[in-house]
Amino acid sequence: METVMERECSALGGLFQTVIGDMKVTSAGWEDIMPFFFFTNTTSVGSPRTTVVAVAAFLDAFQKVADLATNSRGGTRDIGSALTRMCMRHRSIEAKLRQFSMVFLDCLINPLQEQMEEWKRVANTLDKDHAKEYKKARQEIKKRSSDTLKLQKKAKKDEQNQGCCCRMGF
Repeated sequence: METVMERECSALGGLFQTVIGDMKVTSAGWEDIMPFFFFTNTTSVGSPRTTVVAVAAFLDAFQKVADLATNSRGGTRDIGSALTRMCMRHRSIEAKLRQFSMVFLDCLINPLQEQMEEWKRVANTLDKDHAKEYKKARQEIKKRSSDTLKLQKKAKKDEQNQGCCCRMGF
C-alpha cells in the first residue's frame, strides 16, 4: 500500500514540477500581454490606423502565450491549441479591420484632404464677397440715414416756417 501511495505522490510531485516549470516559461509571454489588459502599453485607439496597430500588437503577444502553452508538456498543451485557434480567428478580424482602415482612408479621408484647398479658396471668395456686400449695405444704410436726417430737418424747418406764416396772417 505504501508503494502505491509513494508512486502517486511521486507522480503528483512530478506533475506539480511540470506545472511550475510551464508557469515559469510562460510568465514572459504573460508579461507581454498584461499591459494590454490595463491599457498601459497601448496608445489612443481613436483612429483606424492606431486601432489596427494596437490590435496587431495585442494578437502578437497573445500568440506568444499560445505558442508557449502549446509547446509545453502536460495539460496546458490543449489550452495552447485552443488559444492558437482563437488567435487565428482574431487575425481574420484584424485583416478585416485593416481592410476597413484602408477603405476609410482611401474613400473618406484622402478625398477630403484633396478638397481642402478648394474649400479654402471657396471660403476666401465667400468671405471677400460678403465683405464687399457688407460694406455696400453699410454705405447704403448711412446714405439713407443721412437722407432721413436731412428730410427730418427740412420737415422741421417747413413746420416752423408754416407756423410763422400763420401768425402773420398769410
